[in-house]
Amino acid sequence: MKQPTRPDMHILNTEIESYIESLTPLRDEVLLEMEDYARKNDFPIVGPLVGRFLYQLALISGAERIMELGSGFGYSAFWFAKAISDSGSVIFTDMSSENSALADKYLKRAGLREKVDIRTGNALDIIDGSEGEFDIIFNDIDKEFYPEVVGRARAKLRQGGLFITDNVLWSGRVLGDDPSPSTEGVREFTRLLLSEKGLYTTIIPLRDGLSLSVKL
Repeated sequence: MKQPTRPDMHILNTEIESYIESLTPLRDEVLLEMEDYARKNDFPIVGPLVGRFLYQLALISGAERIMELGSGFGYSAFWFAKAISDSGSVIFTDMSSENSALADKYLKRAGLREKVDIRTGNALDIIDGSEGEFDIIFNDIDKEFYPEVVGRARAKLRQGGLFITDNVLWSGRVLGDDPSPSTEGVREFTRLLLSEKGLYTTIIPLRDGLSLSVKL
């Protein structure tokens, strides 16, 4: 029996989320400005709870080479760049030259610009044209293209590398019969990801849902 389409829902109880955020230490001034820009412009970012988790994963894994697929205006790139050493690098990708310019501005002010390679263009084309392996690949492109990332990520990760994807619970829309390309893309991506033998995956119900995969 088909489930009815559900309205957007909060994956994490909003009171719990507010409680955790209230305990979160104050962030860099530039990060706070980026969060304010996102609120005022209704621009989706991973937010401080996920940002701290990305930072932690980069530290735990000792990541030095990170690829972002869909970087927006650089919020998640900021967290990754802050975590890696001065010799490390984050490849930023976004289709929008305006977003790239914003990222350049914010990262320069934060003293992180030298760690971030800003590339404007199609993220899938950029990862296809990139040489070598990555320690972390973070995926946040348009959701209808999510299924195209699974094989690419596995091929480009080093053994033991991490593949992280945002919005895999998609505000609960994955539970209903929403036929939109974005929702179908998230569903198919998750099916492919969990059946991919070269990756071991866990779905984490933080914010809008994260998948965390390790390359076997």
